[in-house]
Amino acid sequence: QVQLVESGGGLVQAGDSLRLSCLASGRTFSSYAMGWFRQGPGKERDFVAAISWNGVTTFYADSVKGRFTISRDNVKNTMYLQMNSLKPEDTALYYCAAKTTTLVSRLEGWYNYWGQGTQVTVSS
Repeated sequence: QVQLVESGGGLVQAGDSLRLSCLASGRTFSSYAMGWFRQGPGKERDFVAAISWNGVTTFYADSVKGRFTISRDNVKNTMYLQMNSLKPEDTALYYCAAKTTTLVSRLEGWYNYWGQGTQVTVSS
């Protein structure tokens, strides 16, 4: 069983930055594919970014490319999402997801473990 706990959300102004963290349980975190997804008000949950087990492969949604950076620290069992130049449309509940495999994907259905989410609100 893998437990994921997100943190780092908050209320910021447009143009500000935030760093989200996702702390994972489990001894084999270094072998998990990890991802960030988000769900805005009245919207479906969408892919944001994903990272392979070793951090070599990363994927981003077009809407965040160039502004967000996904990374991981396998010693600390933690994944990060550095979010710069935030926009009001980035307002959402951000979820951390994990798949107990080395293969990474943009697909929500690929991931079998999910956190409870952390709220990010960007005011204009």
